[in-house]
Amino acid sequence: MYVIGIDVGGTFTDFVVAREGQPPRYFKTASTPNDPSEGLMTGLNDAASAHDLSLEDFLASADMIIHGSTVATNTLVERKGAEVGLITTDGFRDLLEMREGLKEDRYNLRMTPVEPLVPRYLRAEAPERVLSDGSVKFPLDEDALNVALDGLKDEGVEALAVCFLFSYLNSAHEDRVGEIINAKFPGMYTSLSSQVIPQIKEFDRLSTTVINSYVGPVLGRYLENLQERLTSYHQAGDFLIMQSNGGVAPIEDSRRLAVRSILSGPAGGVSGAAAYGRLAGTSNIIAFDMGGTSTDISLIENGEPHLSTEKFEAGWKISVPMIDIHTMGAGGGSIASMGPGGIMQVGPESAGALPGPASYGKGGDRPTVTDANLALGYLDPGNFLGGSARLDVSLAERAVGEHVAQPTGLSMIEAAEGITEVVSTSIAEGIRLMSVQRGVDPRRFTMMAFGGAAGLQAGKVARQLQVEKVVIPAAAAVLSAHGMLSTDLKYDYSRSHPAALLGMDLDAIKNIVEGMESEGREKLLSQGVSESNIEVSISADMRYLDQIYEVNVPVPDLGQNADTLLNQWAGNFHGRYQELYSYSQSEQEIRLVTLRATVVGRLPKMDPPPLDSGSAKPIKEKTKRKIYLGGWVEAPVYEIGDISPGCSVAGPAVLESDFTTVLVEAGDSATIDPYGGIELTVSLATTDSTAAATDRPDPVTLAVVEHRLESIAREMTEVMLRTAMSQILNSSRDFSTAILDADAQLVAQGEGIPVHVSALPVAGAAVRDYFGDTMAEGDLFILNDPYFGGSHLPDITIIKPVFHEGRLLFYGVNRAHHSDVGGGTHGGYNPRATEIFQEGIRIPPLKLYDKGVPRDDVLQMLSANVRQPENFLGDLNAQIGSTMIAAQRIAGLLESYGADRLLASVEEILSATERQVRQFISEWPDGVYHGESLVDDDGFDNKLIPIRAKVTISGESMAIDLGESSPQVTGFINSAYANTRSLAHAAIMYVAPANVAKNEGSMRPVDIIAPKGLIVNANPPAPVCMSTNHCAEEIVEAVFKALAQAVPKEVNAGFSRRLRYAITGKDPRTGRQFIWHFFLARGGGGATHGYDGWPGVGEINVAGGIRSPSIEVTEERFPFFIRRHELRPNSGGQGEWRGGLGGICDLVYQGEGPALLNTAGDGIVVPPFGLFEGEDGLSHDYKILSNGLERPLGSKETEVVVNPGDHVYCLSSGGGGYGNPSERSQTADEWDKRNGYVG
Repeated sequence: MYVIGIDVGGTFTDFVVAREGQPPRYFKTASTPNDPSEGLMTGLNDAASAHDLSLEDFLASADMIIHGSTVATNTLVERKGAEVGLITTDGFRDLLEMREGLKEDRYNLRMTPVEPLVPRYLRAEAPERVLSDGSVKFPLDEDALNVALDGLKDEGVEALAVCFLFSYLNSAHEDRVGEIINAKFPGMYTSLSSQVIPQIKEFDRLSTTVINSYVGPVLGRYLENLQERLTSYHQAGDFLIMQSNGGVAPIEDSRRLAVRSILSGPAGGVSGAAAYGRLAGTSNIIAFDMGGTSTDISLIENGEPHLSTEKFEAGWKISVPMIDIHTMGAGGGSIASMGPGGIMQVGPESAGALPGPASYGKGGDRPTVTDANLALGYLDPGNFLGGSARLDVSLAERAVGEHVAQPTGLSMIEAAEGITEVVSTSIAEGIRLMSVQRGVDPRRFTMMAFGGAAGLQAGKVARQLQVEKVVIPAAAAVLSAHGMLSTDLKYDYSRSHPAALLGMDLDAIKNIVEGMESEGREKLLSQGVSESNIEVSISADMRYLDQIYEVNVPVPDLGQNADTLLNQWAGNFHGRYQELYSYSQSEQEIRLVTLRATVVGRLPKMDPPPLDSGSAKPIKEKTKRKIYLGGWVEAPVYEIGDISPGCSVAGPAVLESDFTTVLVEAGDSATIDPYGGIELTVSLATTDSTAAATDRPDPVTLAVVEHRLESIAREMTEVMLRTAMSQILNSSRDFSTAILDADAQLVAQGEGIPVHVSALPVAGAAVRDYFGDTMAEGDLFILNDPYFGGSHLPDITIIKPVFHEGRLLFYGVNRAHHSDVGGGTHGGYNPRATEIFQEGIRIPPLKLYDKGVPRDDVLQMLSANVRQPENFLGDLNAQIGSTMIAAQRIAGLLESYGADRLLASVEEILSATERQVRQFISEWPDGVYHGESLVDDDGFDNKLIPIRAKVTISGESMAIDLGESSPQVTGFINSAYANTRSLAHAAIMYVAPANVAKNEGSMRPVDIIAPKGLIVNANPPAPVCMSTNHCAEEIVEAVFKALAQAVPKEVNAGFSRRLRYAITGKDPRTGRQFIWHFFLARGGGGATHGYDGWPGVGEINVAGGIRSPSIEVTEERFPFFIRRHELRPNSGGQGEWRGGLGGICDLVYQGEGPALLNTAGDGIVVPPFGLFEGEDGLSHDYKILSNGLERPLGSKETEVVVNPGDHVYCLSSGGGGYGNPSERSQTADEWDKRNGYVG
């Protein structure tokens, strides 16, 4: 009897056929994308013939077929899914399109908004509402529901998705909708969010449920057709489908929960890596799957793949448990090029299968990683893909020479070596970042390399990571299919149950867990799995009180006494948190968020038998080949299948099979393992990198160093995001990370807020100038004073100097907006302030750590001056942790390159960016251009305050002169120079090509002129707290208006301005005071030439960088009832390209006694501007509705009383339009009207 694993990929369909006691056999056939089952049946027929059987007899002898495919993935990525209708809670139909207010590339303002999987005209609302405790506030209106369903049916929907708020707590309304749909439309594919993913956070649940209905009908039809084909051949064994979580499930379960198959194919590869690790005796594995266009990275710890419940695919979030796979745009087909500044780039652009690498001879002429490996002699041009293809070395060499070598002055072979070095660095940094995010050290892991391109890069990647052992399985080319034979039936269950760990209702917890476990057991028993083969594991997603990201930890035995249980549970959480983030906060309240149960039915395994090693044959060279390893060497080439288990080959050497080539470098060795795989032992000795310290760094070194610096800055961001306590940081992401050099030049930045980044060098310079030579290793500094290195008081900056051999070389910097910094009113903004002393605690550069020892006196002084000291210190610790990570990683970089060579590389990186910026400025027309923007007011008597920019373009440089702007004003909209500098820089980066690095080099060609005493460079003690929004946004607007005259196609119309409020009161559920910042109903983005504005991405100075909080988390944590959160029709300015829509938020305060509200912002009087006859967007309109009365809110108010039951009703601005509205395409106009965006 046979067991068959099948993986349908984009190019090939792979088969593994296993039989007890025999080595598995592997087959490949071409995939047939139009109908994947055709290629699958062809491959099965080939496999049957290879076993001398008819297809009917072969299938009749198959005990089990396990199938993984890309059908669900391709359906989503290619947008070929079902026409879906959505039913959601009245007032929340647009949550899907609002996408939490995020835009993936915040500096790129010229990109098409993500198209929702369900257009607005197919999103219907049902009057109903469940509250955060599971009780029903409004019952389901079935009459209105039926009208909505009939309307969707008339529109021709093929599937329905249902997602109501808080349905994870009380699914009664969703269940009833499901019953009504089933009665009205029998057979309609329907997904209920409470069944797909019963977890808190409505966008996660909504997105996942919609994806399920979008791909489900397509996957279902494919599986049903395939099953019919197999049944016609009397296939009687189990037919199971690979799931994204690494398990398998029957066809019906896979059809019903299709979203769980999105990563079906890649999950098989990771499962195969875990299974092969078990055979090879290694349980901690970095799985590294490098194909033609991308590389998939995953971690296996203690034999189990890491899982994730947050994955984005094609712009949409998937929150079911999946094997945690990080995909990078680095594969054999990745294209190498020289960036405009002279730094080598490899990927993410790929040559694809057609035309493919230049060496394929199919018309491609751009060099790829494959071409570089061929030019270096690593690949046999006559035996590519087992001889089915021939490569042309001359075409590869020509492509590398013309596109990489000639522009840089390198020889062709140096350029080829550089390409492999850069792609290896990119992959290594991806692995490093993923490992740190998951709390593991890659050095204690074994790397497992598979996929067609991995064998040539594995040793280089491992060496950079200091990983000594690399395993390349015998089935490396078909490991996904092979891995499917090692899987089990697996069901994941989850139930959100937000509660404090201490005082939790343990009986309720036990009931939830027992219910999930019982459901899984019953399902497996019904499928014929014996009780003895069922295993259950229980875990919980937990976090500290005010955090937003959870940590998954095992749940202790629930049968033990309560005190022991809770102590163990808390210990599990603190310990795991410590592993991930290097510190824990034992004094903080621990919150349970979601309980999880994984129920596994163990299936019989057919592990391959060890190969016969009793009569080892002498190792024979197949041939010799010249390969390049820093110089040409004559290296032996071996056929992998001809080397007996246990035999070793010393490098330099090349090992080949039909589908795999492995490079063994000098100092490394390769040993054949008992199953025919390769164990590559990597020499970790490093070469002397400082030998050429005085030489100008080459483009390869520059690319490697740039990758590593950017990776460090991103790692700082990840640490901060997952450890900060306050919603404004961990959810809304109002912070930035960066690396500065010793001269306080911006070297690299994480994914931060544009308004922060170019102000950080000023902070570094303030610390450097004040403390000078007294700084010592282990010191750490803090500041927020706008007149001494800061921007405004809520933005607290932590600065960690990095020393090497006693020499100060770099700074790690983290700037974060704190929820409260004291002052005259809560939340950090005081519209009544007339001087900075009324805005909060003012921190000049202070030493926070002295030679590694925290200064508790300073910390105590700071926390005594804020309203929420616990959160303040938690956020400060997160900042500190992120800068310490930077110091550790920079130390590793210094060890690799030495100080002088690294500093020379940094300077050349900055110079390369400078050259790139000068180049695009030189292409702009010389001239003097003027732009003006107006601030509504300063909260006092100053109205329509002008910000004026005179932009002078001259050759390859430009000046932005703000000297004609208003004098400084009474209110808090004045700006310090650091803030003005950052906004002017951001304006240029928005207009620049998207691939320009955001570092100090990009500022060098631009002169920012802001005379003292003006609103753009105020003298102390003028208040400045609002300046990071206003006059910040108006500075960008004025620059845009000026540049519109020079480069009209590069600028955007006006974005919505920021208008926030902060509210403080008492939560009757806890008796605690709270402060909450309004980040809902984000405004719309301005349109530009060729693109409509993005809806709901907020103001220009963050441009989609701040996340809107979850409605469910907000109501669970704060005493609010949010009645409505959706798009604001007609708010975007009309034009040939329409401005993005703003939002509507109706929030009801339900606290104990009156609350106090303050506002801080602008844009009530001055609307987002249109360009080139495009219309302005609508202005903000905020108000309080109380007992039938309407009280307008100004943009700068304090001490506004909000009584229980009052509504805070906010209509946010839409973006400005671009171009004459009469020239808008008829198609776009009709679409706008059909979806109710206009009209």
